Amino acid sequence: MKRILDFADHRRQLGENRYVYPVMSRRSRGLSIGVNLNPDKVCNFDCPYCQVDRTTPGRVRGVDLVRLAGELDALLALAASGVLWNLDPFDTAAPELRRLNDVALAGDGEPTTPAEFGPAVEVVGGLLKKHGLSEVQPIVLTNATVWHRPRVLAALDRVDELGGRVWAKLDAGTEGYFAFVAGSTLPYQRILDNLLLGARRWPIVVQSMFLRFLGRGPPAHEIEAYLDRLRHILDEGGQIERVQVYSVARVPARSSIDHLPTEELERIAAGVRALGLRTEVFAGFDPLGALSGAGLSRRPA
Repeated sequence: MKRILDFADHRRQLGENRYVYPVMSRRSRGLSIGVNLNPDKVCNFDCPYCQVDRTTPGRVRGVDLVRLAGELDALLALAASGVLWNLDPFDTAAPELRRLNDVALAGDGEPTTPAEFGPAVEVVGGLLKKHGLSEVQPIVLTNATVWHRPRVLAALDRVDELGGRVWAKLDAGTEGYFAFVAGSTLPYQRILDNLLLGARRWPIVVQSMFLRFLGRGPPAHEIEAYLDRLRHILDEGGQIERVQVYSVARVPARSSIDHLPTEELERIAAGVRALGLRTEVFAGFDPLGALSGAGLSRRPA
């Protein structure tokens, strides 16, 4: 059966490519070219909603920047020429989604942890310039755990200089819920401090995943604590460009996890909008194979 490139397909493969892959992204509203800096599947989080199968080892260890650059160069050349949309699987994308929105440093783990993160940012910036794709943003999807490291902060500064954006996770309001939803023993305060550190330097996009565990969503006091975290960033001089409120869009590795209904996501988004923040709502996964609906909500202009 021919592969269909749509929101439900999040495979991180393209032919023989090792690092570079296409994703039709609902949050980017078009094509996102992913750059996997964690092909070994090593991550400092173990999120219960993650679709990465960590029971099997990654294909390779380490990042070959020469190969990464070659893979990205080839794909960007096809995108810049328009030839991309005539090739399998890109020719299966819906017409309204046939646009390249970004090059995303992401993949099978936390992309800021490898030593090659900074050089990879330079590779992305250089190749976007080479192909005349100035409208295409470099973005980083990150859990903010290591932003305090000088080399990481310098690389994130460079993303901002290139006109890109940092998309940062904030899925919890309290230490206890963070430990569950991130599957991590790292101190939550470190992440909160790093979010404020970054948001004082450049505008961040906050990614907030909400889910149901064994049929139950996050309690009301947890949502209030989450809103307090956003409020604190703003009160302390942080810049939040927008907040993405969303739920599970693909089948997670753990069967105990399910998507949060759209109406509950909208209630959370209403609290975010009350803080004066632009808010996007993306609904969750339908077990029958479709999304349960996707909406967009923003505060009035």
